[in-house]
Amino acid sequence: MIIVTGGAGFIGSNIVQGLNARGVSDILVVDDLSDGHKCLNLADANIRDYLDKDDFIARVGKGEDFGAVEAVFHEGACSSTTEWDGRFVMKVNFEYTKALLAWCVTRGTPFIYASSASVYGMGPVFREVRECERPLNMYAYSKFLLDCHFRARAGGIASQVAGLRYFNVYGPRERHKGAMASVAFHVDSQLHSSGRLRLFEGSDGYGPGEQQRDFIHVDDVVAVNLWLFDHPYISGIFNVGTGRAQSFNDVARAAIDWYRRRLGDNGFGGIDYIPFPDHLKGRYQSFTEADMSALRAAGCEHAFMDVATGVTRYLDWLHRD
Repeated sequence: MIIVTGGAGFIGSNIVQGLNARGVSDILVVDDLSDGHKCLNLADANIRDYLDKDDFIARVGKGEDFGAVEAVFHEGACSSTTEWDGRFVMKVNFEYTKALLAWCVTRGTPFIYASSASVYGMGPVFREVRECERPLNMYAYSKFLLDCHFRARAGGIASQVAGLRYFNVYGPRERHKGAMASVAFHVDSQLHSSGRLRLFEGSDGYGPGEQQRDFIHVDDVVAVNLWLFDHPYISGIFNVGTGRAQSFNDVARAAIDWYRRRLGDNGFGGIDYIPFPDHLKGRYQSFTEADMSALRAAGCEHAFMDVATGVTRYLDWLHRD
């Protein structure tokens, strides 16, 4: 059996789909379905069982077994970067994960968990070393502290533990995230409803819409997770991005081009640049670019999609009906 926490969420449900594509359905999904809309992410998936996250962690805390577990993919977390209830975030993201890590280490079960590129703060260097890390919000701090917890114990852990610092992930099954969904999702929604889209004006020395992020399609994220699953002797903290920063304008143009091809209208689409919000000043990553040296050195040769390819694939999926 394989356990996927956060398995009804964005990345977790795509990992379930990736396992299903391999013919694996002996999967225990753990999640919180207070927002029942997330069940739609699993409507076309095949799993063995489901457990509420509170019931699951209570059983983990008691040292209960769930049979033979091949691996745990831990994607469950409070992922809101605007959540400032520190006690809540630390309980859900830090304490929960520490308990699950200990449970896996005791049993020698591979543990692949979601970290975040948000640990790097404003950068400008995005490499998996302490001097590059400066979290700017509670979510980022909880992920940073978790990575520190693992680092301090890594030498005494014989089984696989891999922390994956996801950059800006976009793709299928993120609709439930609402305001926290990707730029690509919101760009598509705006174009679909009005034929125009909105991006921020310039900030931190970047022109309008020219802020740059390392945008990565969720299929590429799943590929890295499954590559580590296939190589259980590899442990560490790894960036998961494309290694190429591209602008918000690039995302917008890729979506506009997709609509123009579909509609046969070369004049479709326009970009309105809106004032940069005051509350984000000094707390906004205007540039991210994953240093992929560690993952490449570990042997992962996966070829990552660029924005034009990934956004096209995503919009094909969103409008498949």
